[in-house]
Amino acid sequence: MQSRMKRTLYLLALGVFGIATTEFGVIGILPQIASHFQITADKAGWLLSAFALVIAVFGPFMTLLFSGVDRKKAMVFVLMIFTISNILSALATNFPLLLFARILPAFLHPVFWSIALSAAAGAVPAADSPKAVGIVFGGFTIASVLGVPLSTFIADVFNWQASFALCAIVNGFSLLGLCLWLSPMPVSVKATFGDQVKILKKPVLWIQLLLACLMVSAMYASYGYLAVYLNSITGMNGREISVMLLIFGIAGVGGNWLAGKMLSRNIPLTTIVFILLLSLAHLLLYIAGGFFIPMVMVIIVWGFIHTGGFLISNINVTSAAPESPEFVNSIFTSCGNLAVTIGATLGGMTIARAGVQYVAYTSIILLGLAGVVWGFSTFKYIEKKGTATEKK
Repeated sequence: MQSRMKRTLYLLALGVFGIATTEFGVIGILPQIASHFQITADKAGWLLSAFALVIAVFGPFMTLLFSGVDRKKAMVFVLMIFTISNILSALATNFPLLLFARILPAFLHPVFWSIALSAAAGAVPAADSPKAVGIVFGGFTIASVLGVPLSTFIADVFNWQASFALCAIVNGFSLLGLCLWLSPMPVSVKATFGDQVKILKKPVLWIQLLLACLMVSAMYASYGYLAVYLNSITGMNGREISVMLLIFGIAGVGGNWLAGKMLSRNIPLTTIVFILLLSLAHLLLYIAGGFFIPMVMVIIVWGFIHTGGFLISNINVTSAAPESPEFVNSIFTSCGNLAVTIGATLGGMTIARAGVQYVAYTSIILLGLAGVVWGFSTFKYIEKKGTATEKK
């Protein structure tokens, strides 16, 4: 890749780092927020799931609304709103106000994601697009490595308000980076609404969206309550949990890199290997949950596998409709965040009705359903390919 192209990709990754830290940084501080406002863990979980639900509902519409705006200006505006919302979150005096401040930037989240991912894929030859998208997704991975555990650590040392202040600083730096070093990205040709929504008629797209929804739901049914699990089942304190989240994220850097490399070779095989290995990781989570040292090992394995899930899901969905990259990325963003909502809600229901220790089985069941959909989609692909060969 050329140096200018790499700079663009890393700047996009920097922006993703900012918004991902905001969205998922709350995962590690849910116990403190629940305690502060005297609410249950599953109610506190709405800080994650409501954010994702707004993205899921409004994602494609917001992306279409911004489709004619210079891409740099749109992304700078998004990061400005994220910075302001984190300041409001830090100042919130009650849970409804905190929830409102959290939801505010969610409307614009898919605008940044769809632009960043489509720009990354379009900046390189088609064969290298998974690697380019993987670099941008690296911002999400680094947010897991640094943003999420650092937010947890700051909350433990100071308070949960300081965690949101940290997120405001992170988004502020991301905003500054894009303002100073990202070149203008004007839209040369604005596709019409009708041209973009044509992709919704493709059955293969809906199959891949269902597969992505099940995979991401499985990921966040357990990961969304990781801090709660480590606190309640493993008996870890706030600082130990922040270290575990850091280890989880560091392992994920390697997993994200390997997923991008494997996707460039074989997308269906990478997908089913991910489903099987993540199922095994959740089984180990249930077995080793009450033991400190074995849980450290599980966290490493789980983190390595987990982090590639978003990248794998994205490549599956966008490959189904390459003719409309930004719109399909916005649909994927909506799908992914709907899946986060579903996963967090199902995980919360499991915790409320059966106990925290059984949340891993929620993920395993969802992954089993994902495996069924993968089998159906792969069979249909082979059948279609065979029919095309016979016609020739």
